[in-house]
Amino acid sequence: MLVVTTVTALLLFVTLLNMTANVRSDLQERFQNELASMHALQEVRHAALAERCRTLARKPRIHAALEDNALDLLYPSARDELRDVMESDQSPAQGVAAYAIHASYYRFLDRNGAVIIPPVIQDVGQLRPTEEAFLTLPSVPTGPQTGYLLRHPRTGGGAIDEVIAMPIISTERGEVIAALVLGFKLVDPTNTPADADIKSGIWTSGRLYLPSLSEAVRTSLTAPVARGVVASSLPEGSFTVQVDGAPCLLFYKLLNPGSLFPPAYEIGIYQLGGSLARQRRLIWEFAGIGCLLLGGAFAASRYLAKRLSVPVEKLAIDSEENRTQRNRAESALELTHEELQRSARFSADASHQLKTPVTVLRAGLEELLSGEKLTPGTREEIAALVHQTFRLTSVIEDLLLLSRLDAGRLKLVFSSVNVPPLIEAWLDDFGALPETTSLKVETDFPSTLLIEGEKRFISLILQNLLENARKYNCAGGRIRITAHPEGIWGILTVGNTGVPIPAAAQGHIFERFHRGAAGENIPGHGLGLNLARELARLHRGDLLLARSADNWTEFEVRFRLAAAAPVTTHDSP
Repeated sequence: MLVVTTVTALLLFVTLLNMTANVRSDLQERFQNELASMHALQEVRHAALAERCRTLARKPRIHAALEDNALDLLYPSARDELRDVMESDQSPAQGVAAYAIHASYYRFLDRNGAVIIPPVIQDVGQLRPTEEAFLTLPSVPTGPQTGYLLRHPRTGGGAIDEVIAMPIISTERGEVIAALVLGFKLVDPTNTPADADIKSGIWTSGRLYLPSLSEAVRTSLTAPVARGVVASSLPEGSFTVQVDGAPCLLFYKLLNPGSLFPPAYEIGIYQLGGSLARQRRLIWEFAGIGCLLLGGAFAASRYLAKRLSVPVEKLAIDSEENRTQRNRAESALELTHEELQRSARFSADASHQLKTPVTVLRAGLEELLSGEKLTPGTREEIAALVHQTFRLTSVIEDLLLLSRLDAGRLKLVFSSVNVPPLIEAWLDDFGALPETTSLKVETDFPSTLLIEGEKRFISLILQNLLENARKYNCAGGRIRITAHPEGIWGILTVGNTGVPIPAAAQGHIFERFHRGAAGENIPGHGLGLNLARELARLHRGDLLLARSADNWTEFEVRFRLAAAAPVTTHDSP
Protein backbone atom coordinates (compact mmCIF):
# COMPACT_ATOMS: atom_id res chain seq x y z
CA MET A 1 0.00 0.00 0.00
CA LEU A 2 2.87 2.34 0.85
CA VAL A 3 4.54 1.60 -2.47
CA VAL A 4 1.34 2.22 -4.42
CA THR A 5 0.71 5.51 -2.59
CA THR A 6 4.25 6.70 -3.27
CA VAL A 7 4.06 5.73 -6.94
CA THR A 8 0.70 7.48 -7.37
CA ALA A 9 2.01 10.68 -5.74
CA LEU A 10 5.08 10.58 -7.97
CA LEU A 11 2.89 10.10 -11.03
CA LEU A 12 0.78 13.11 -10.07
CA PHE A 13 3.92 15.20 -9.51
CA VAL A 14 5.51 14.12 -12.81
CA THR A 15 2.24 14.74 -14.65
CA LEU A 16 2.10 18.26 -13.23
CA LEU A 17 5.67 18.94 -14.28
CA ASN A 18 5.03 17.57 -17.76
CA MET A 19 1.89 19.65 -18.11
CA THR A 20 3.75 22.81 -17.09
CA ALA A 21 6.57 21.97 -19.47
CA ASN A 22 4.08 21.34 -22.29
CA VAL A 23 2.41 24.71 -21.69
CA ARG A 24 5.78 26.46 -21.79
CA SER A 25 6.79 24.45 -24.86
CA ASP A 26 3.55 25.32 -26.67
CA LEU A 27 4.00 29.01 -25.93
CA GLN A 28 7.66 28.84 -26.98
CA GLU A 29 6.58 27.24 -30.25
CA ARG A 30 3.97 29.94 -30.85
CA PHE A 31 6.59 32.62 -30.17
CA GLN A 32 9.05 30.96 -32.57
CA ASN A 33 6.34 30.65 -35.22
CA GLU A 34 5.53 34.33 -34.87
CA LEU A 35 9.22 35.19 -35.17
CA ALA A 36 9.57 32.90 -38.18
CA SER A 37 6.61 34.50 -39.97
CA MET A 38 7.92 37.99 -39.12
CA HIS A 39 11.47 37.17 -40.22
CA ALA A 40 10.24 35.56 -43.43
CA LEU A 41 8.68 38.89 -44.39
CA GLN A 42 11.68 40.91 -43.23
CA GLU A 43 14.42 38.78 -44.81
CA VAL A 44 13.66 39.97 -48.33
CA ARG A 45 13.48 43.58 -47.15
CA HIS A 46 16.69 43.30 -45.10
CA ALA A 47 18.56 41.73 -48.01
CA ALA A 48 17.40 44.56 -50.29
CA LEU A 49 18.47 47.16 -47.71
CA ALA A 50 21.88 45.56 -47.21
CA GLU A 51 22.50 45.36 -50.95
CA ARG A 52 21.41 48.96 -51.37
CA CYS A 53 23.77 50.08 -48.61
CA ARG A 54 26.65 48.18 -50.25
CA THR A 55 25.92 49.93 -53.54
CA LEU A 56 25.84 53.35 -51.85
CA ALA A 57 29.11 52.63 -49.99
CA ARG A 58 30.82 52.07 -53.38
CA LYS A 59 29.78 55.42 -54.90
CA PRO A 60 32.88 56.99 -56.54
CA ARG A 61 32.23 60.58 -55.42
CA ILE A 62 31.91 59.47 -51.80
CA HIS A 63 35.15 57.48 -52.10
CA ALA A 64 36.94 60.44 -53.64
CA ALA A 65 35.91 62.81 -50.83
CA LEU A 66 37.00 60.33 -48.13
CA GLU A 67 40.29 59.22 -49.72
CA ASP A 68 41.29 62.83 -50.48
CA ASN A 69 40.29 63.86 -46.93
CA ALA A 70 37.97 66.47 -48.42
CA LEU A 71 35.35 66.11 -45.71
CA ASP A 72 33.76 69.45 -46.62
CA LEU A 73 32.74 67.85 -49.93
CA LEU A 74 31.58 64.56 -48.39
CA TYR A 75 27.99 65.40 -47.52
CA PRO A 76 27.37 67.62 -50.63
CA SER A 77 28.60 64.73 -52.80
CA ALA A 78 26.54 62.23 -50.86
CA ARG A 79 23.43 64.41 -51.18
CA ASP A 80 23.41 63.88 -54.95
CA GLU A 81 24.43 60.21 -54.76
CA LEU A 82 21.79 59.36 -52.13
CA ARG A 83 18.99 61.48 -53.53
CA ASP A 84 16.90 58.48 -54.67
CA VAL A 85 17.34 56.84 -51.25
CA MET A 86 16.30 59.85 -49.19
CA GLU A 87 13.51 61.29 -51.36
CA SER A 88 10.19 59.45 -51.42
CA ASP A 89 6.61 60.60 -51.53
CA GLN A 90 5.41 57.14 -50.60
CA SER A 91 3.81 56.49 -47.23
CA PRO A 92 3.15 53.21 -45.49
CA ALA A 93 -0.49 53.41 -46.52
CA GLN A 94 0.41 54.06 -50.18
CA GLY A 95 3.05 51.37 -50.63
CA VAL A 96 4.79 49.40 -47.91
CA ALA A 97 7.49 48.07 -50.23
CA ALA A 98 8.57 51.51 -51.48
CA TYR A 99 8.20 53.08 -48.05
CA ALA A 100 10.30 50.39 -46.35
CA ILE A 101 13.42 50.81 -48.52
CA HIS A 102 13.76 54.59 -48.28
CA ALA A 103 16.00 55.97 -45.54
CA SER A 104 14.89 58.60 -43.05
CA TYR A 105 18.44 59.83 -42.40
CA TYR A 106 22.07 58.99 -43.03
CA ARG A 107 25.45 59.83 -41.51
CA PHE A 108 29.11 59.01 -42.15
CA LEU A 109 31.47 57.57 -39.51
CA ASP A 110 35.20 58.31 -39.50
CA ARG A 111 38.01 55.79 -39.01
CA ASN A 112 37.37 55.76 -35.25
CA GLY A 113 33.63 55.10 -35.55
CA ALA A 114 32.62 58.68 -34.61
CA VAL A 115 29.91 60.54 -36.53
CA ILE A 116 31.18 63.09 -39.08
CA ILE A 117 28.99 66.11 -38.41
CA PRO A 118 27.01 67.16 -41.53
CA PRO A 119 27.04 70.87 -42.47
CA VAL A 120 23.30 70.97 -43.30
CA ILE A 121 21.04 68.81 -41.15
CA GLN A 122 18.03 69.13 -43.45
CA ASP A 123 19.86 67.30 -46.24
CA VAL A 124 20.71 64.22 -44.18
CA GLY A 125 17.67 63.81 -41.96
CA GLN A 126 17.16 65.35 -38.52
CA LEU A 127 18.09 63.48 -35.36
CA ARG A 128 18.05 64.47 -31.72
CA PRO A 129 21.49 64.60 -30.03
CA THR A 130 20.85 61.36 -28.12
CA GLU A 131 19.72 59.66 -31.32
CA GLU A 132 22.77 60.86 -33.23
CA ALA A 133 25.00 59.63 -30.38
CA PHE A 134 23.45 56.16 -30.88
CA LEU A 135 25.07 56.03 -34.33
CA THR A 136 28.59 56.36 -32.88
CA LEU A 137 30.36 52.96 -32.74
CA PRO A 138 33.38 51.84 -30.66
CA SER A 139 35.31 51.42 -33.91
CA VAL A 140 34.68 51.63 -37.61
CA PRO A 141 32.93 48.39 -38.64
CA THR A 142 34.65 45.91 -40.94
CA GLY A 143 31.36 44.32 -41.98
CA PRO A 144 27.66 45.19 -42.12
CA GLN A 145 26.17 46.05 -38.70
CA THR A 146 22.50 46.22 -37.70
CA GLY A 147 21.00 48.19 -34.84
CA TYR A 148 17.55 49.25 -33.64
CA LEU A 149 17.04 52.89 -32.58
CA LEU A 150 14.08 53.73 -30.32
CA ARG A 151 12.99 57.25 -31.26
CA HIS A 152 10.73 59.55 -29.22
CA PRO A 153 9.25 62.29 -31.41
CA ARG A 154 8.09 65.42 -29.66
CA THR A 155 4.50 64.70 -30.77
CA GLY A 156 4.35 61.72 -28.42
CA GLY A 157 4.43 58.00 -29.02
CA GLY A 158 7.49 56.21 -30.24
CA ALA A 159 8.94 54.41 -33.23
CA ILE A 160 11.68 51.91 -34.03
CA ASP A 161 14.24 52.56 -36.77
CA GLU A 162 16.41 49.83 -38.26
CA VAL A 163 19.94 51.21 -38.57
CA ILE A 164 22.43 49.64 -41.02
CA ALA A 165 26.12 50.56 -40.97
CA MET A 166 28.09 49.57 -44.07
CA PRO A 167 31.91 49.89 -44.19
CA ILE A 168 33.50 51.94 -46.98
CA ILE A 169 36.69 50.26 -48.22
CA SER A 170 39.45 52.20 -49.94
CA THR A 171 39.93 51.17 -53.56
CA GLU A 172 43.62 52.05 -53.30
CA ARG A 173 44.70 50.45 -50.00
CA GLY A 174 41.92 47.91 -49.47
CA GLU A 175 41.32 49.07 -45.86
CA VAL A 176 38.21 50.43 -44.17
CA ILE A 177 38.35 54.24 -44.24
CA ALA A 178 34.82 55.13 -43.09
CA ALA A 179 31.29 53.82 -42.79
CA LEU A 180 27.90 54.85 -44.14
CA VAL A 181 25.02 54.64 -41.64
CA LEU A 182 21.42 54.76 -42.83
CA GLY A 183 18.22 54.66 -40.79
CA PHE A 184 15.10 53.00 -42.17
CA LYS A 185 11.62 53.04 -40.67
CA LEU A 186 10.90 49.53 -39.43
CA VAL A 187 7.75 47.96 -40.85
CA ASP A 188 6.15 47.56 -37.44
CA PRO A 189 5.67 43.84 -36.57
CA THR A 190 4.55 44.72 -33.03
CA ASN A 191 1.15 46.24 -33.83
CA THR A 192 -1.00 43.82 -31.80
CA PRO A 193 -4.45 44.59 -30.33
CA ALA A 194 -4.52 45.67 -26.71
CA ASP A 195 -6.80 42.76 -25.74
CA ALA A 196 -4.73 40.03 -27.47
CA ASP A 197 -3.27 37.33 -25.23
CA ILE A 198 0.04 37.59 -27.11
CA LYS A 199 1.80 40.95 -27.15
CA SER A 200 5.04 41.52 -29.06
CA GLY A 201 7.62 44.30 -28.88
CA ILE A 202 11.32 45.14 -28.97
CA TRP A 203 13.76 45.80 -26.12
CA THR A 204 16.78 47.98 -26.88
CA SER A 205 18.93 50.58 -25.14
CA GLY A 206 17.32 49.82 -21.78
CA ARG A 207 13.79 50.59 -22.96
CA LEU A 208 10.83 48.46 -23.99
CA TYR A 209 8.93 49.35 -27.16
CA LEU A 210 5.54 47.64 -26.87
CA PRO A 211 2.74 50.04 -27.92
CA SER A 212 -0.07 47.60 -26.98
CA LEU A 213 0.85 48.10 -23.30
CA SER A 214 0.34 51.31 -21.37
CA GLU A 215 3.27 53.52 -20.42
CA ALA A 216 2.87 52.58 -16.75
CA VAL A 217 3.03 48.86 -17.52
CA ARG A 218 6.05 49.33 -19.78
CA THR A 219 7.79 51.27 -17.00
CA SER A 220 7.02 48.53 -14.46
CA LEU A 221 8.47 45.89 -16.81
CA THR A 222 11.75 47.75 -17.37
CA ALA A 223 13.55 46.38 -14.32
CA PRO A 224 12.40 42.71 -14.70
CA VAL A 225 13.26 42.68 -18.40
CA ALA A 226 16.68 44.22 -17.72
CA ARG A 227 17.41 41.53 -15.12
CA GLY A 228 16.00 38.61 -17.12
CA VAL A 229 17.13 39.51 -20.63
CA VAL A 230 20.30 41.55 -20.44
CA ALA A 231 21.80 40.02 -17.29
CA SER A 232 21.32 36.45 -18.60
CA SER A 233 23.72 37.02 -21.54
CA LEU A 234 21.78 34.36 -23.49
CA PRO A 235 20.57 34.96 -27.07
CA GLU A 236 17.11 33.61 -26.24
CA GLY A 237 15.11 32.34 -23.29
CA SER A 238 12.02 32.90 -21.16
CA PHE A 239 10.94 33.83 -17.63
CA THR A 240 7.80 34.85 -15.71
CA VAL A 241 6.74 38.47 -15.12
CA GLN A 242 3.72 40.25 -13.61
CA VAL A 243 1.61 42.46 -15.87
CA ASP A 244 -1.23 44.32 -14.12
CA GLY A 245 -1.01 41.79 -11.28
CA ALA A 246 -1.47 38.80 -13.63
CA PRO A 247 1.29 36.24 -14.29
CA CYS A 248 2.69 36.28 -17.81
CA LEU A 249 5.39 34.30 -19.58
CA LEU A 250 7.96 36.46 -21.37
CA PHE A 251 10.05 35.08 -24.24
CA TYR A 252 12.95 36.93 -25.81
CA LYS A 253 15.34 36.44 -28.73
CA LEU A 254 18.35 38.49 -29.84
CA LEU A 255 17.75 40.23 -33.20
CA ASN A 256 21.28 41.48 -34.01
CA PRO A 257 23.89 39.03 -32.65
CA GLY A 258 27.50 40.18 -32.99
CA SER A 259 26.57 43.77 -33.83
CA LEU A 260 28.57 46.78 -32.61
CA PHE A 261 25.25 48.52 -31.93
CA PRO A 262 23.48 47.87 -28.61
CA PRO A 263 21.73 44.49 -28.58
CA ALA A 264 18.04 44.45 -29.47
CA TYR A 265 15.65 41.68 -28.46
CA GLU A 266 12.30 40.59 -29.84
CA ILE A 267 9.94 40.35 -26.83
CA GLY A 268 6.81 38.18 -26.60
CA ILE A 269 4.49 38.38 -23.56
CA TYR A 270 1.86 35.67 -23.05
CA GLN A 271 -0.90 35.81 -20.42
CA LEU A 272 -0.94 32.70 -18.25
CA GLY A 273 -4.33 33.20 -16.57
CA GLY A 274 -6.16 30.69 -18.76
CA SER A 275 -3.30 28.18 -18.62
CA LEU A 276 -3.13 28.35 -14.81
CA ALA A 277 -6.89 27.84 -14.51
CA ARG A 278 -6.71 24.78 -16.74
CA GLN A 279 -3.74 23.55 -14.71
CA ARG A 280 -5.65 23.85 -11.40
CA ARG A 281 -8.64 22.05 -12.89
CA LEU A 282 -6.44 19.22 -14.10
CA ILE A 283 -4.79 18.95 -10.68
CA TRP A 284 -8.18 18.33 -9.04
CA GLU A 285 -9.09 15.82 -11.73
CA PHE A 286 -5.80 13.96 -11.26
CA ALA A 287 -6.27 14.02 -7.48
CA GLY A 288 -9.70 12.37 -7.83
CA ILE A 289 -8.32 9.77 -10.20
CA GLY A 290 -5.45 9.16 -7.78
CA CYS A 291 -7.85 8.43 -4.91
CA LEU A 292 -9.70 5.91 -7.07
CA LEU A 293 -6.40 4.33 -8.06
CA LEU A 294 -5.35 4.06 -4.41
CA GLY A 295 -8.60 2.26 -3.52
CA GLY A 296 -8.21 -0.16 -6.40
CA ALA A 297 -4.54 -0.61 -5.71
CA PHE A 298 -5.17 -1.55 -2.08
CA ALA A 299 -7.42 -4.41 -3.19
CA ALA A 300 -5.07 -5.50 -5.94
CA SER A 301 -1.89 -5.29 -3.85
CA ARG A 302 -2.91 -8.14 -1.54
CA TYR A 303 -3.70 -10.34 -4.51
CA LEU A 304 -0.52 -9.45 -6.35
CA ALA A 305 1.68 -9.97 -3.30
CA LYS A 306 0.81 -13.66 -3.28
CA ARG A 307 1.35 -14.04 -7.00
CA LEU A 308 4.65 -12.16 -7.18
CA SER A 309 6.62 -14.61 -5.08
CA VAL A 310 6.38 -17.32 -7.77
CA PRO A 311 7.94 -15.32 -10.65
CA VAL A 312 10.61 -13.95 -8.30
CA GLU A 313 11.84 -17.46 -7.63
CA LYS A 314 11.75 -18.28 -11.32
CA LEU A 315 13.62 -15.05 -12.03
CA ALA A 316 16.42 -16.11 -9.69
CA ILE A 317 16.78 -19.40 -11.56
CA ASP A 318 16.71 -17.66 -14.95
CA SER A 319 19.29 -15.14 -13.76
CA GLU A 320 21.67 -17.92 -12.81
CA GLU A 321 21.20 -19.57 -16.20
CA ASN A 322 21.76 -16.25 -17.97
CA ARG A 323 24.93 -15.70 -15.98
CA THR A 324 26.23 -19.11 -17.03
CA GLN A 325 25.40 -18.46 -20.68
CA ARG A 326 27.07 -15.06 -20.52
CA ASN A 327 30.27 -16.60 -19.13
CA ARG A 328 30.25 -19.13 -21.96
CA ALA A 329 29.72 -16.39 -24.55
CA GLU A 330 32.57 -14.31 -23.08
CA SER A 331 34.88 -17.34 -23.20
CA ALA A 332 33.93 -18.04 -26.82
CA LEU A 333 34.45 -14.36 -27.69
CA GLU A 334 37.89 -14.42 -26.08
CA LEU A 335 38.84 -17.52 -28.07
CA THR A 336 37.58 -15.92 -31.29
CA HIS A 337 39.58 -12.77 -30.55
CA GLU A 338 42.73 -14.81 -29.99
CA GLU A 339 42.13 -16.71 -33.24
CA LEU A 340 41.76 -13.42 -35.13
CA GLN A 341 44.96 -12.11 -33.57
CA ARG A 342 46.83 -15.28 -34.53
CA SER A 343 45.41 -15.08 -38.06
CA ALA A 344 46.51 -11.45 -38.41
CA ARG A 345 49.98 -12.28 -37.09
CA PHE A 346 50.22 -15.24 -39.48
CA SER A 347 49.28 -13.06 -42.47
CA ALA A 348 51.82 -10.44 -41.48
CA ASP A 349 54.58 -13.01 -40.83
CA ALA A 350 53.83 -14.87 -44.05
CA SER A 351 53.87 -11.64 -46.05
CA HIS A 352 57.22 -10.64 -44.55
CA GLN A 353 58.68 -14.11 -45.16
CA LEU A 354 57.51 -14.17 -48.81
CA LYS A 355 58.90 -10.76 -49.75
CA THR A 356 62.56 -11.87 -49.59
CA PRO A 357 62.32 -15.05 -51.74
CA VAL A 358 60.16 -13.26 -54.30
CA THR A 359 62.74 -10.46 -54.50
CA VAL A 360 65.55 -13.04 -54.93
CA LEU A 361 63.51 -14.88 -57.57
CA ARG A 362 62.90 -11.66 -59.52
CA ALA A 363 66.58 -10.76 -59.36
CA GLY A 364 67.53 -14.20 -60.70
CA LEU A 365 65.02 -14.02 -63.54
CA GLU A 366 66.17 -10.52 -64.47
CA GLU A 367 69.76 -11.80 -64.49
CA LEU A 368 68.72 -14.63 -66.86
CA LEU A 369 66.80 -12.16 -68.99
CA SER A 370 69.93 -10.05 -69.47
CA GLY A 371 71.72 -12.99 -71.09
CA GLU A 372 72.55 -12.66 -74.77
CA LYS A 373 72.16 -16.31 -75.83
CA LEU A 374 68.45 -16.62 -75.12
CA THR A 375 66.06 -17.46 -77.87
CA PRO A 376 63.12 -15.09 -78.40
CA GLY A 377 60.71 -17.70 -77.06
CA THR A 378 62.76 -18.26 -73.91
CA ARG A 379 63.15 -14.53 -73.38
CA GLU A 380 59.38 -14.05 -73.64
CA GLU A 381 58.73 -16.82 -71.10
CA ILE A 382 61.25 -15.36 -68.63
CA ALA A 383 59.72 -11.88 -69.05
CA ALA A 384 56.31 -13.35 -68.27
CA LEU A 385 57.75 -14.89 -65.10
CA VAL A 386 59.22 -11.52 -64.07
CA HIS A 387 55.81 -9.95 -64.58
CA GLN A 388 54.26 -12.61 -62.37
CA THR A 389 56.78 -11.82 -59.61
CA PHE A 390 55.58 -8.21 -59.68
CA ARG A 391 51.97 -9.41 -59.35
CA LEU A 392 53.01 -11.66 -56.47
CA THR A 393 54.75 -8.71 -54.79
CA SER A 394 51.56 -6.64 -55.17
CA VAL A 395 49.54 -9.43 -53.53
CA ILE A 396 52.07 -9.68 -50.67
CA GLU A 397 51.96 -5.90 -50.08
CA ASP A 398 48.14 -5.90 -50.08
CA LEU A 399 48.09 -8.84 -47.64
CA LEU A 400 50.57 -7.09 -45.39
CA LEU A 401 48.46 -3.90 -45.41
CA LEU A 402 45.29 -5.89 -44.70
CA SER A 403 46.95 -7.72 -41.82
CA ARG A 404 47.96 -4.38 -40.31
CA LEU A 405 44.36 -3.20 -40.69
CA ASP A 406 43.00 -6.37 -39.05
CA ALA A 407 45.45 -6.08 -36.18
CA GLY A 408 44.63 -2.41 -35.61
CA ARG A 409 48.25 -1.35 -36.12
CA LEU A 410 47.72 0.99 -39.10
CA LYS A 411 47.94 4.66 -38.13
CA LEU A 412 46.80 7.48 -40.39
CA VAL A 413 48.12 11.02 -40.19
CA PHE A 414 45.16 13.16 -41.26
CA SER A 415 45.78 16.36 -43.20
CA SER A 416 44.07 18.29 -45.99
CA VAL A 417 44.44 16.41 -49.28
CA ASN A 418 43.47 17.98 -52.62
CA VAL A 419 41.83 15.19 -54.66
CA PRO A 420 41.85 16.62 -58.25
CA PRO A 421 45.70 16.62 -58.60
CA LEU A 422 45.76 12.95 -57.51
CA ILE A 423 43.17 12.08 -60.16
CA GLU A 424 45.13 13.92 -62.85
CA ALA A 425 48.38 12.20 -61.83
CA TRP A 426 46.84 8.72 -62.09
CA LEU A 427 45.21 9.60 -65.42
CA ASP A 428 48.64 10.59 -66.74
CA ASP A 429 50.03 7.22 -65.62
CA PHE A 430 47.11 5.34 -67.20
CA GLY A 431 47.55 7.24 -70.45
CA ALA A 432 50.97 5.62 -70.82
CA LEU A 433 49.45 2.10 -70.84
CA PRO A 434 48.87 0.77 -74.39
CA GLU A 435 45.51 -0.85 -73.55
CA THR A 436 44.03 2.50 -72.44
CA THR A 437 44.56 4.32 -75.73
CA SER A 438 41.20 3.12 -77.06
CA LEU A 439 39.31 4.19 -73.91
CA LYS A 440 37.58 7.56 -73.65
CA VAL A 441 38.09 9.24 -70.26
CA GLU A 442 35.50 11.82 -69.10
CA THR A 443 36.11 13.98 -66.02
CA ASP A 444 34.00 16.41 -64.03
CA PHE A 445 35.60 17.79 -60.87
CA PRO A 446 36.62 21.19 -59.50
CA SER A 447 40.21 22.38 -59.36
CA THR A 448 40.16 22.16 -55.56
CA LEU A 449 38.41 19.61 -53.35
CA LEU A 450 40.06 19.30 -49.93
CA ILE A 451 39.32 16.18 -47.88
CA GLU A 452 40.64 14.75 -44.61
CA GLY A 453 43.01 11.82 -44.90
CA GLU A 454 46.50 10.55 -45.67
CA LYS A 455 47.60 11.19 -49.23
CA ARG A 456 49.26 7.84 -49.99
CA PHE A 457 46.25 5.78 -48.89
CA ILE A 458 43.77 8.02 -50.71
CA SER A 459 45.97 7.60 -53.78
CA LEU A 460 45.87 3.80 -53.28
CA ILE A 461 42.04 3.85 -53.13
CA LEU A 462 41.92 5.90 -56.33
CA GLN A 463 44.44 3.57 -58.02
CA ASN A 464 42.35 0.46 -57.26
CA LEU A 465 39.14 2.07 -58.57
CA LEU A 466 40.78 3.31 -61.79
CA GLU A 467 42.55 -0.03 -62.29
CA ASN A 468 39.20 -1.84 -62.01
CA ALA A 469 37.58 0.60 -64.44
CA ARG A 470 40.39 -0.09 -66.93
CA LYS A 471 40.54 -3.87 -66.55
CA TYR A 472 36.80 -4.53 -66.71
CA ASN A 473 36.09 -2.11 -69.56
CA CYS A 474 35.22 -3.05 -73.12
CA ALA A 475 37.06 -2.16 -76.32
CA GLY A 476 36.40 1.44 -77.27
CA GLY A 477 34.57 2.02 -73.97
CA ARG A 478 34.73 4.97 -71.64
CA ILE A 479 35.61 5.86 -68.06
CA ARG A 480 33.88 8.70 -66.20
CA ILE A 481 35.39 10.27 -63.05
CA THR A 482 33.51 12.91 -61.05
CA ALA A 483 34.16 14.61 -57.71
CA HIS A 484 32.07 17.17 -55.83
CA PRO A 485 31.30 18.35 -52.28
CA GLU A 486 27.98 17.35 -50.70
CA GLY A 487 27.31 18.58 -47.16
CA ILE A 488 30.20 17.42 -44.97
CA TRP A 489 31.32 14.88 -47.59
CA GLY A 490 33.56 14.91 -50.61
CA ILE A 491 32.01 12.45 -53.12
CA LEU A 492 34.20 10.71 -55.74
CA THR A 493 32.61 8.43 -58.38
CA VAL A 494 34.38 6.20 -60.94
CA GLY A 495 32.23 4.59 -63.64
CA ASN A 496 33.06 2.46 -66.66
CA THR A 497 31.39 0.67 -69.53
CA GLY A 498 31.54 -3.10 -69.71
CA VAL A 499 29.68 -6.22 -68.68
CA PRO A 500 27.71 -5.38 -65.47
CA ILE A 501 28.25 -7.29 -62.25
CA PRO A 502 25.56 -9.99 -61.85
CA ALA A 503 23.00 -9.22 -59.13
CA ALA A 504 23.90 -12.43 -57.28
CA ALA A 505 27.57 -11.41 -57.12
CA GLN A 506 27.10 -7.76 -56.14
CA GLY A 507 26.88 -8.63 -52.45
CA HIS A 508 30.28 -10.41 -52.57
CA ILE A 509 32.49 -8.06 -54.60
CA PHE A 510 34.04 -6.53 -51.48
CA GLU A 511 35.03 -9.92 -50.05
CA ARG A 512 38.69 -10.86 -50.08
CA PHE A 513 39.86 -13.05 -52.99
CA HIS A 514 36.41 -12.88 -54.57
CA ARG A 515 36.61 -13.27 -58.36
CA GLY A 516 33.33 -13.09 -60.24
CA ALA A 517 32.60 -14.79 -63.53
CA ALA A 518 33.25 -11.54 -65.39
CA GLY A 519 36.83 -11.44 -64.14
CA GLU A 520 37.95 -15.02 -64.77
CA ASN A 521 40.15 -14.06 -67.73
CA ILE A 522 41.29 -10.71 -66.30
CA PRO A 523 44.52 -10.44 -64.24
CA GLY A 524 43.95 -9.75 -60.55
CA HIS A 525 43.89 -11.33 -57.13
CA GLY A 526 40.57 -10.16 -55.62
CA LEU A 527 42.00 -7.87 -52.91
CA GLY A 528 41.73 -4.41 -54.47
CA LEU A 529 38.09 -3.56 -53.67
CA ASN A 530 38.30 -5.03 -50.16
CA LEU A 531 41.45 -3.06 -49.41
CA ALA A 532 39.97 0.15 -50.90
CA ARG A 533 36.80 -0.14 -48.81
CA GLU A 534 38.73 -0.87 -45.58
CA LEU A 535 40.93 2.20 -46.18
CA ALA A 536 37.88 4.36 -47.00
CA ARG A 537 36.20 3.33 -43.74
CA LEU A 538 39.43 3.98 -41.85
CA HIS A 539 39.18 7.53 -43.25
CA ARG A 540 35.69 7.75 -41.63
CA GLY A 541 34.07 7.40 -45.06
CA ASP A 542 32.89 4.46 -47.16
CA LEU A 543 33.07 2.80 -50.58
CA LEU A 544 30.00 1.29 -52.21
CA LEU A 545 28.71 0.03 -55.54
CA ALA A 546 26.46 2.83 -56.79
CA ARG A 547 25.04 0.92 -59.80
CA SER A 548 25.84 -1.89 -62.20
CA ALA A 549 23.36 -2.31 -65.05
CA ASP A 550 22.92 -1.56 -68.76
CA ASN A 551 26.65 -2.06 -69.50
CA TRP A 552 27.62 0.57 -66.91
CA THR A 553 29.25 0.02 -63.50
CA GLU A 554 29.86 2.86 -61.07
CA PHE A 555 31.55 2.96 -57.65
CA GLU A 556 31.17 5.81 -55.13
CA VAL A 557 33.65 6.65 -52.38
CA ARG A 558 33.08 9.41 -49.85
CA PHE A 559 35.50 11.23 -47.56
CA ARG A 560 34.96 13.93 -44.96
CA LEU A 561 35.68 17.43 -46.24
CA ALA A 562 38.74 19.02 -44.66
CA ALA A 563 38.13 21.62 -41.98
CA ALA A 564 40.45 24.37 -40.72
CA ALA A 565 41.99 22.11 -38.04
CA PRO A 566 45.52 20.91 -37.15
CA VAL A 567 46.88 17.59 -38.41
CA THR A 568 45.51 14.66 -36.41
CA THR A 569 46.43 11.00 -36.05
CA HIS A 570 43.80 8.28 -36.38
CA ASP A 571 44.42 4.64 -35.45
CA SER A 572 42.68 1.79 -37.20
CA PRO A 573 40.08 0.10 -34.98
